[in-house]
Amino acid sequence: MKIVHQEILSSEQKESLLQLWNNEYPMSLNHETIHDFDLYLNSLLDVKHHFLIDDKNIIKGWAFAFLRDNEDWFAIIINNQIQGTGKGSLLMEELKKKKNNLNGWVIDHENEIKNNAAPYKSPLLFYVKKGFTVCTETRIENEKISAVKINWKR
Repeated sequence: MKIVHQEILSSEQKESLLQLWNNEYPMSLNHETIHDFDLYLNSLLDVKHHFLIDDKNIIKGWAFAFLRDNEDWFAIIINNQIQGTGKGSLLMEELKKKKNNLNGWVIDHENEIKNNAAPYKSPLLFYVKKGFTVCTETRIENEKISAVKINWKR
């Protein structure tokens, strides 16, 4: 597998990423259409995409960093078939290379269900192992998500 960097996404990449997003994130965070997904992506500022691509050129992981409220934020999505193999760590290290500070929202409970009816496993421990601090006083709570903020500083 290799990591590829990109700023502008092709239509095919957006379709693949939408499928990855909807397969791996909880159903409550799914984007109904490519148009909805595009609106989300277009709302992000200064986005840098990092893809984990297999030998068949299929995107198996996606990490992206962006600017929100003058802070660096990120998200990572890994295909469930390769979770636990160290590939998420590779993408995390890639994000950290060019940043001194990263913020993210992490679902910190096991109550969510994915599209395939499988439970969504919280990645909180993964981020703690990667040096992130859990900002327990900062949460997002709405109809789509219940999550805690995490922060990493170099």
